[in-house]
Amino acid sequence: MAKQTKEIGDGELDALLVRRFMSYARVCTESERRVEKTPSTEGQWDLARKLVGELEALGLKDVYLSDHCYVVARLPASPGLEGAPTIGFLAHMDTTADVTGAGVNPRLVESYDGRRIELAGGLALDPALEPGLAEQKGKAIIHADGTTLLGADDKAGIAAIMGAVEYLAGNPDIPRGPLEIIFTPDEETGKHLPEFPRDKVKSVACYTLDGGPAGEIEAECFNAWKADVEFKGKAIHVGAARGILANAALMAATFATALPRSESPEATDGYYGYYCPLEIKGALESAWLEVFLRDFDSEGIKRRIAALEAIARAVEAQFPGGKVEVKPALQYSNMKEKIDENPRVMEFLISAMENVGREWRLKPIRGGTDGSALTAMGIPTPNIFTGGRNYHSRLEWLSVSELRDACRVVIELARLWGTAKA
Repeated sequence: MAKQTKEIGDGELDALLVRRFMSYARVCTESERRVEKTPSTEGQWDLARKLVGELEALGLKDVYLSDHCYVVARLPASPGLEGAPTIGFLAHMDTTADVTGAGVNPRLVESYDGRRIELAGGLALDPALEPGLAEQKGKAIIHADGTTLLGADDKAGIAAIMGAVEYLAGNPDIPRGPLEIIFTPDEETGKHLPEFPRDKVKSVACYTLDGGPAGEIEAECFNAWKADVEFKGKAIHVGAARGILANAALMAATFATALPRSESPEATDGYYGYYCPLEIKGALESAWLEVFLRDFDSEGIKRRIAALEAIARAVEAQFPGGKVEVKPALQYSNMKEKIDENPRVMEFLISAMENVGREWRLKPIRGGTDGSALTAMGIPTPNIFTGGRNYHSRLEWLSVSELRDACRVVIELARLWGTAKA
């Protein structure tokens, strides 16, 4: 006799997801942008091995951990649907180094009373300043304690996927095609899947769980470039510098302040791109500046690179004898075109959202996900919300009900793709 499918209620699913998220959040997986190896930190191995153990405990037989900390696991199709397309669900294991991820102390508020929440260091979560928080009154939320980030970016995504896997593995009669579960290191470093085991992945489409408020789905992202700008000065004793010194440190500062403030991250939103000086260092003889360039339009990127070259020439003119070299490099491309070529990827996602009763809205990603890189590899990968807010900060918090909705969308996508033809 076939096993009867057990419907999981909201309370039961919430408990499952909270338990998983709290456990993942406490593992320090802070990545390091300046470390070339993958993974950039040892803590990511700790979470990867934990997830491998949990996947195997759920009965998955095909679980792979690569030499570079990528986890790929397979959940077989339900009987009779082995020929359906394989689809994947992806989340990243690392957290940003912008705010410490060591010693995370996640706090569960089972029924938020709608009031201001005081945190360490004089910080607070204030519903008067955050409409999304005010909307959670009477619902469960999880927040950090003010000394660290929370890690919902992207451990909420991991929890949503693992919750769906636990449910689907326990109910093999739910119609679904073959599924792949993918967890990646170093997303926050901007490396975008170096050493990714592409030969281990069979998915024709994938979905990242790496978004924000409920209902948001994303199928386009920035064209992302960076520029290393190198400054060569002329050093001499500053007491005898008149007419001779070309101060490389001042050249770098002059270049950075020449970038248009009206086209900075803090001055733009929506489809407006920007320049962002990210790091600067140097001395009299040499200096270096890293600038991020972001634009949804490839022509906009060309304009921004040309602007950097024009600023470089202007700085050279102000510092006779000094030289400025701009070295632009692609980080990732807008995934919209590739996703548009595979319309059922979004059609199934929108249907899944509607089937679980969640209103949806399309928005651009003002950044990138590992889905951007996976899309470039030929696997169209839009992004799904997880319910997190205030990412990369000590004010980060997570809506449990919205995390539950994300998990239900994963389960519904698995069912819908089981009806598709390969």
